[in-house]
Amino acid sequence: MKKQPIGIFDSGVGGLTVAQAIKQILPGESIIYFGDTAHLPYGDKSAESIKNYSRKITDFLLDHGSKVVLIACNTASASAFDTLREEYGGKTIIIDVIDPVVDYLTTRDFSKIGVIGTKRTISSGTYKNKIGIKSPSTEVVSLATPLLVPMIEEGFVFDDISNAIIRTYLSDPSLSGIQALILGCTHYPIIRNQISKIFNFNIEVIDSGKPVSVILRDILDRNHLLNDSGKVEDLFYVSDYTSWFEKIARMFFDEEINLKRADIWK
Repeated sequence: MKKQPIGIFDSGVGGLTVAQAIKQILPGESIIYFGDTAHLPYGDKSAESIKNYSRKITDFLLDHGSKVVLIACNTASASAFDTLREEYGGKTIIIDVIDPVVDYLTTRDFSKIGVIGTKRTISSGTYKNKIGIKSPSTEVVSLATPLLVPMIEEGFVFDDISNAIIRTYLSDPSLSGIQALILGCTHYPIIRNQISKIFNFNIEVIDSGKPVSVILRDILDRNHLLNDSGKVEDLFYVSDYTSWFEKIARMFFDEEINLKRADIWK
């Protein structure tokens, strides 16, 4: 069981930012990654559709021997985490990317923070509600930034187009005075420096990569699932092939990427 891979899924390339963080903290672990590029972006899908996608992908990851399943997508975490934990809790451990970030915030002393994410993530109120329970004195301002995921998936990053879109969103007056900004989408760390620059690098920009990796390490350790016998091959699957996905994957991982298409929707 220890040698089995960590199953990770997202709507596209975003979850690779979490997978990369996991490999840095847990280099001995192998991963199996599924990017549901056929259905991206998840942010404009109904909660029920996201639950159905998440079930199918979880089945795929478990069928391929995953010892735990990580929902490396904020939208799916907000919409499907409770459902997956209820339906698959007897078979495996389900981990989301929101709770670890909320737990991290309890170690910090922010009076006002911002959260940006997809329409679905922001409208769910998940971040605001969970932060309100654990850090009730913290003011939380949430802002939907729906164009960022398709922008990133189309490869418009580090250029004038992406800078203009990012600046337009983050110039929203509601974000004035924030001390930290939560990147409530796993795609957003790809444009982290562009985001930080808008705030003159004066605020803490928080993504889920490290908090999730630390929690995952603790969970594997507690359940005697840490792989201490060396790593095996990482596997990458997509539901629809894109050259951008392969380019990003190769940029994030110092290894040859064997990208496969898996049509699990038949």
